[in-house]
Amino acid sequence: MIEPDRTEWQVRCAFNAFCKRVLKNEAINIFNERQQRQAKEMTFSDLTPQEENQLYTLDKQYEGEEGQSFQVAGKKITPKLLAEALRTLPKEKRKTVLLYYFFDKSDVEIAELLDIPRSPVQYRRTSSFKRLRRFLEEHADEWSD
Repeated sequence: MIEPDRTEWQVRCAFNAFCKRVLKNEAINIFNERQQRQAKEMTFSDLTPQEENQLYTLDKQYEGEEGQSFQVAGKKITPKLLAEALRTLPKEKRKTVLLYYFFDKSDVEIAELLDIPRSPVQYRRTSSFKRLRRFLEEHADEWSD
């Protein structure tokens, strides 16, 4: 067995001590970061009721009978008005609008369902949208009850 000379042994010991010191400092840094994070964090069970209420909001649109409408460009839009606007559309345009906006179908999927080319689907959808907008603009004030 060959014994390393004294200088090589000192270099190994110095490198060993350096590595241990680096690991110890890294462990200290991790511990300090964890302590700082825990000081800033709070569990939900520790929150007061007032603090809990600040974590979420409720959409007033769905509260009670008077909350059943919403304002757009100074016009009051109610579910009845929206339903009536949809009823004014021809049947094929209504199907297209419902499938696109309410069932989240693409023009291609709607074309496959209705067994028609894609371009008429796009035309029906865009022309229906214009027609709905015009109806809502004209009749919004009449349906505000």
